[in-house]
Amino acid sequence: MAFNERFKTLRVERNLSQRQVASGTGLTDTAVQNYEYGTRKPSYDAFIAIADYFGVSLDYLAGRTDNPDINI
Repeated sequence: MAFNERFKTLRVERNLSQRQVASGTGLTDTAVQNYEYGTRKPSYDAFIAIADYFGVSLDYLAGRTDNPDINI
């Protein structure tokens, strides 16, 4: 699953609006829309903020694994 699909799925599964995700991650509403539509990719810092916000690993968010657990 591509980042944009995984990102949107996480948001929808948690019944969050794009605005709520933007507010919780420090991103703009437009950035969240662009990430979901796949027209832009997040910066390194934004990628980490998104993973932290949803409590998932970077590998899960990137679609490299189907295990959402954060590996410590």
